[in-house]
Amino acid sequence: MIISKIENYILEITLSRPKVKNALNAELISKLSNLLQDNQSNSKVRVVVIQGSNGVFSSGADLKWLENISHFSYQENYSDSREFVKLINTINYYPKPIISKVEGAAIGGGSGIALASDIILATPDSFFGISEVAIGIIPAAIIHLVNLRLGETKAREYLLTGERIPAIEALKYGMINYCIPITELDIKLNQITSRIVNNGPNAVTKVKEMQRSVSSMKKNDLSEYISETIAQLRSSAEAKEGIKAFLSKRKPNWTN
Repeated sequence: MIISKIENYILEITLSRPKVKNALNAELISKLSNLLQDNQSNSKVRVVVIQGSNGVFSSGADLKWLENISHFSYQENYSDSREFVKLINTINYYPKPIISKVEGAAIGGGSGIALASDIILATPDSFFGISEVAIGIIPAAIIHLVNLRLGETKAREYLLTGERIPAIEALKYGMINYCIPITELDIKLNQITSRIVNNGPNAVTKVKEMQRSVSSMKKNDLSEYISETIAQLRSSAEAKEGIKAFLSKRKPNWTN
């Protein structure tokens, strides 16, 4: 269901339900959420890569799961939806960078996993689907991410029509970071992960946290927050090592 390994500070996660094109169900959602939470403080992990098996990222909701939830009570649906919201929030606010490597379809919750990531790489033949309106529901857990990634104008169009978004179009709208031929996908992925792994781990975590925080802060609070953050990081052992290494023209020796 989920295959994972840690190598060279990279946690690689593969959604592996090939018979159903890596469709999501309650068990997969729970396992992915738990795996990420278990590695939040793992010093051997500095970046996470999420991908699908057999050339498909995720075909969205498992059909058997969809049939089951159609018979759920309100309370059962509420509890079930909380688990998916928890997963999306875990990815979106994760302290380490998360990269989604998308091949083929990324539909429904699969799109949500990708959109909650920090960086999205996709192949030209891949596509994203936020088409829940076609079956009488909505992608409520990820609408805020669709707005941020696509911009409100195109977000409204795709959310209302349920039309699929080809990777080439997604790149044009700034929804994804790269649209790359399959033969070059891993090369680009390795370039990005290598750059992140070689950066100061605490600095990477802090810049993620700060990016999320600054947009909602008032001017006076923002000034104080920025000043405190700069002072804390400059005084840290990591910054001292990073500056020393830079001046000595050597690679820094990060301790965590």
